[in-house]
Amino acid sequence: MAITAALVKELRDTTGAGMMDAKKALTETAGDMDAAVDWLRTKGLAKAAKKAGRTAAEGLVAVSVAGGKGVAVEVNSETDFVGKNADFQAMVASIAGAAINVSDVDALKTTEIDGKTVDAIITDAVATIGENMSVRRMAALEAEQVVAYVHNAAADGMGKIGVLVGLKGDNEAFGKQVAMHIAAANPASLGEADLDAALVEREKAVLTEQARESGKPEAVIEKMIVGRMKKFFGEVTLLGQAFVVNPDLTVEAAAKEAGVEVTGYVRLEVGEGIEKVEEDFAAEVAKTMGG
Repeated sequence: MAITAALVKELRDTTGAGMMDAKKALTETAGDMDAAVDWLRTKGLAKAAKKAGRTAAEGLVAVSVAGGKGVAVEVNSETDFVGKNADFQAMVASIAGAAINVSDVDALKTTEIDGKTVDAIITDAVATIGENMSVRRMAALEAEQVVAYVHNAAADGMGKIGVLVGLKGDNEAFGKQVAMHIAAANPASLGEADLDAALVEREKAVLTEQARESGKPEAVIEKMIVGRMKKFFGEVTLLGQAFVVNPDLTVEAAAKEAGVEVTGYVRLEVGEGIEKVEEDFAAEVAKTMGG
């Protein structure tokens, strides 16, 4: 029986196994789907299927820098305990190292490390550790100088928040300070021009309605809006924010004093945007014990 891409995909969806493992299973069993599932189970490669529905919102963000390029990669697990596992940390570090040579997370998943794709490495880790895992995101940054910082580090180069800062000019110490600022302040964009237009319009609409409640003339309201939007931009953009190291200066002004220009940044936080299902502790323990 011909092993088609559709058949491989069906087996992957059913078992959670990697693409190459699914193809090999079908080859070994002459395309018999049930036999292929059993083959994967005997190899310990189908265990991922039982875990795939669970929410993986913990884990680690790892950063890696080589020359003028930096990458940040988020690898998720179900529990915070796994993030402290040395084998998990070693896996995340190797994945972050491989990410330097690719452009996006899809390419990363098919990249090989020691002859095995990242997807397959994750599948093996799921089978070994017993939790759902995923390579969720990666972000890359290129600049004359890229500085990395990890907040709440679990090991070298990985923790709960990973930050990359791109600089025009050479000042690693200042770049590290800016990275720490980004980790704490979580700006919405680099500058005013980079802000989401929908976010700006929504804020302007809210401020306009607030100003109109004052009962003042439209001409006065317009001036009020200009001032309030300026304050808003200063609060949410990195370059406009008061620098945590010296609040008398904006980040942009502090950069000028340091002889550099901040050209970009990346900030990844573990579990950001994932809706977690809250369970009581007893239910969580029972679930874990049940596999």
